[in-house]
Amino acid sequence: MDGSTRLAAIREALESAFRPLSIEIVDESHLHRGHAGALSGRGHFRLRITAAAFDGRSPVARHRMVYGALEVLMETEIHALSIEALSPND
Repeated sequence: MDGSTRLAAIREALESAFRPLSIEIVDESHLHRGHAGALSGRGHFRLRITAAAFDGRSPVARHRMVYGALEVLMETEIHALSIEALSPND
């Protein structure tokens, strides 16, 4: 997958799972060129997502929810993911 297709797949998976109020995904793969994990061709991303589904959940639970929604992509397209998962009440 190329970078734009990868971003679209991540966005689609997260929108389907959480119906977020806002979502920002930044491809930071270019910052990791030469890094051993980048050799696989998978990307490095930063995510900021706000969704009602995270309300009342701990940060760890929110991260687990995101990783669950991206499970297949974590195995094939994502090497590293920085997550900021927020509730509308945060």
